[in-house]
This record gives sequence, C-alpha cells and structure tokens, in this order.
Amino acid sequence: MQTQPDVQGAITGKDVLVHSVTIVRLFGPIFYVRCLRAMWSGRVCTFLEVLAEHR
Repeated sequence: MQTQPDVQGAITGKDVLVHSVTIVRLFGPIFYVRCLRAMWSGRVCTFLEVLAEHR
C-alpha cells in the first residue's frame, strides 16, 4: 500500500516554476510575480498567504 506524502502547505520554488502557466492563467501575471518574490526571499509561506497579502 502506497502512502500519500504529508501536506506541507508551503509553496516551494519548484512549485512556482513547474506550475507557472497555471498560476498566470488563473491568477494573473502580477500574482505570479508575487509568488516569485516570495520564492526569492526565502521565506516560508503558503499560497494563500501570498494571495491575501495585498487584499
């Protein structure tokens, strides 16, 4: 029986790069830049934190 990995909640740089087309299509290029900034800053954050930080 294969076990599912634990959900971490935090986005990784790999997530941002691999899913870039989906992020831009669903949330727009400005949000994608915010994800890139979060990635480059090295801070640990969730996708929802990045989404909510400017609302």
